[in-house]
Amino acid sequence: MRSLLAAATVAMLAMASGSVAQAGGYCGAASYGCCPPVACQPTSCYTACKVERQTCYRTVYETTYEPQQYTYNKTVYNTVYDNVEQTCYRTVTETAYREQQYTVQKQVWETSEREERYTVRKPVWETSYRDCSYTVRKPVWETSERECRRTVYKPVTETIERECRRTVMRRVVETVPQERCYTVMKPVTTCRTVREDRGCWKFQAVCRPGIRLPRLVNDCCKTRLRMVPTGSYTSYKRVWCPNVVERQVTCTQYVPQVVKQTCNVQVCRYVPETVVTKVPVKVCKWVAEVQVTKVPVRTCRWVTETVNHKVPVRICKIVCEQHVRKVPVRTCRTVCETKTCKVPYCVSKKVAYKVCHKVARCVAKQVPVTCTRMVAKCTPRKVAYEVCRLVPVTVCRPTLPCGTGCATGNCNVAPGTAAPHESKKVEPQPDPKSKKASPAKKAVSA
Repeated sequence: MRSLLAAATVAMLAMASGSVAQAGGYCGAASYGCCPPVACQPTSCYTACKVERQTCYRTVYETTYEPQQYTYNKTVYNTVYDNVEQTCYRTVTETAYREQQYTVQKQVWETSEREERYTVRKPVWETSYRDCSYTVRKPVWETSERECRRTVYKPVTETIERECRRTVMRRVVETVPQERCYTVMKPVTTCRTVREDRGCWKFQAVCRPGIRLPRLVNDCCKTRLRMVPTGSYTSYKRVWCPNVVERQVTCTQYVPQVVKQTCNVQVCRYVPETVVTKVPVKVCKWVAEVQVTKVPVRTCRWVTETVNHKVPVRICKIVCEQHVRKVPVRTCRTVCETKTCKVPYCVSKKVAYKVCHKVARCVAKQVPVTCTRMVAKCTPRKVAYEVCRLVPVTVCRPTLPCGTGCATGNCNVAPGTAAPHESKKVEPQPDPKSKKASPAKKAVSA
């Protein structure tokens, strides 16, 4: 198609250059005295492509879940307690008393007094004062005020709008055929040789030496104790006699086999989409401000001061004193006395009483229970989509009659006769809905 358009463009440029050359001899005046006969003939037709849009519909199956209620009988076990009376016996211990006489030796204490003289050394304290004066430097604080200037930045908030562009991924669902592979275990039967030991145990005689025992032996006129071996003895031990037998065993193994299956899969992809929103933004500006504050300043100076201080001094003196005191003296003597007491002892007896036990038993009953389950349902719906295709269209440029195109009117064409292009048959345009492509479409596709 591009080659045809290029050829038509070159022909038109050649025709335009020839007419300009002829008109140059008449200083720009319109003269077609020597108009070539080719200029009045029809130009070549060309094929153009027209974009045709067609709306089609396809069936998409969606799986939806609907709630469905069903009732079933549920077995509920309840625990019921029955009262059962039981007679029990318990041992009751009672306390009884019996009289018993006993002799007690009682100690009787007698108190008497006697005088006792002793000497006490008593301390006597006397207090005197001693002068201990000292000098003290005392701080004296004076308060004054001083101006303090500082620059403070105060925040000022302004609200402006700013465009915020963000890309949102829009969900698009498509149905694509996909090949799936799954593994199937295929049974394969084989035979293998198994060696089996069918031996048995046998007893084998073993001769073992005797035990060495100590005995007295005469050696060179001396009697010594030596270890003398006793006679040997025979023992039996178990020995395994192997007997290997071969036999054929049938084995079945499952071999994995890959099976391919083509099925339609819904593929979800996300298409980027730009969304523009205006977001209010608060902008903070700092404004400088001078603040003057008065700061109190304390000044310290030292003042000398004398402090009078008297320290008390205590002096101890020992003074002897005579004291008389009465000391009590206790004398003990033993007196026998007979007393009677009650001795407790325990008496046991059986007392019957009734106990009520609760015996549990399980009672089953059917209770209807209503549950809700989700049932899958396949719902078909029609989805519209556009199909764009190129339809070839034959275009022929119309030509003017010879009398209007040439100045003289006789461009080798007799008046009253039809132009050569009028007798040419124009091919009918193909139907865009027909399935068979026209020869022009085949040429364009080639």
